[in-house]
Amino acid sequence: MVAALFIVFLVLLFLGLPIAFCLGISSLVYLWMAGIPLMVIPQKMYSGIDVFVLLCIPGFILAGNLMNRGGISDRIIGFCNALVGHIQGGLAQANIVASMIFAGISGTAVADTASLGAILIPAMQKEGYDVDFSCAVTAASSTIGPIIPPSMPMIIAGTLTGLSVGRLFIAGAIPGVLLGIGMMIVTYFIAKKRNYPKGEKVPRRLLVREFFGAFWALMLTVLILYGIVGGFFSPTEAAMVACLYAVVVGIFVYKDLSFRDLPMLLLEASITTASIIVLVGLANLFAWILTSEQIPQMVADFLLGITKNKYLIILMINILLLFVGTFMETIAALLTLFPTLLAVALQVGIDPIHFSMIAVLNLMIGLTTPPVGVCLFVASSIGKISISRIAIANIPYLLVSIFVLGLVSYIPAISTWLPNLLFGM
Repeated sequence: MVAALFIVFLVLLFLGLPIAFCLGISSLVYLWMAGIPLMVIPQKMYSGIDVFVLLCIPGFILAGNLMNRGGISDRIIGFCNALVGHIQGGLAQANIVASMIFAGISGTAVADTASLGAILIPAMQKEGYDVDFSCAVTAASSTIGPIIPPSMPMIIAGTLTGLSVGRLFIAGAIPGVLLGIGMMIVTYFIAKKRNYPKGEKVPRRLLVREFFGAFWALMLTVLILYGIVGGFFSPTEAAMVACLYAVVVGIFVYKDLSFRDLPMLLLEASITTASIIVLVGLANLFAWILTSEQIPQMVADFLLGITKNKYLIILMINILLLFVGTFMETIAALLTLFPTLLAVALQVGIDPIHFSMIAVLNLMIGLTTPPVGVCLFVASSIGKISISRIAIANIPYLLVSIFVLGLVSYIPAISTWLPNLLFGM
């Protein structure tokens, strides 16, 4: 029966069905073959989504939609271009910095790729950048989004383990900055080699003006982090505060958002949230089946049977998650694998916050690796070129991401120092 579960899941996955359907149908086949009453399906789905911290998800999604519709993307890009546009490959550099800033608003890589890519990919082509490079840098930099707080995968990780979501948010700050800096260095050398253009250095007066143009967008990130770290509100409450802030800024400050836009934005956020919540519920059902068959314990015993060396365990987990990330969506991979691998990590003395950062970073890399690299598909649709061309152009950025993953994996302080400093040991 377990064999049937995995066979049906893999067949449906490679047929291209959405991951939620793969999980649900394969679980249904298992339950039918095992003679287990189907009443267990709604029970396990409900228990999977009946978690208070999951309320962060619709909040941050709605806040991102509100700020994007409120003209925030244009202002962030304008400020970033003024800040780094004079460096070789200026518009590509602005693309990366904008992704780092936009990460503090949306928390999702796909939203980053779609929002910034729609503006920057055509603009980069117009400036003389190759279209495959333009799409690759947009897709690669968008993976910073779920690393720098707030982060949807971190919310899921916290939900699964009971770890502090606030600590997980802060743990991603330094790795996210390292990713951004690494990508900027690679972009500089590629731009130098291909003679991509750079802009004129912006006078300080204009830079200050662009900063104040993007000021309210930047303050949203500060508000979220300061509120959580300072203990003024929980991550769930921070999501609601972010929505209120986004409405006020979009309507009364930037004035690019109107009350007529709100129903459509609420609908869009509801649809996105519903797809995530259904996935969470079905993944919980799938995980319950695996647990009842003792699959997680078998995996743990297998890995620990090979070695109990912490560094080799980290290497094996990285290889496994990098492979899984090539064909499985991030949240689904977290839901099905994270608890099992965390149990292995704890047995060899790996800090749970450190391990969470390793897992999320691995799966973020999967967003830009075929065949299921979602960010590649979004960039492909904007740039109107093949996935393969973008994937080849993305190789330098993929190597940078793997290098940063190595640093995060084997230097725990990169992800644990800041949370320990702000929240205590």
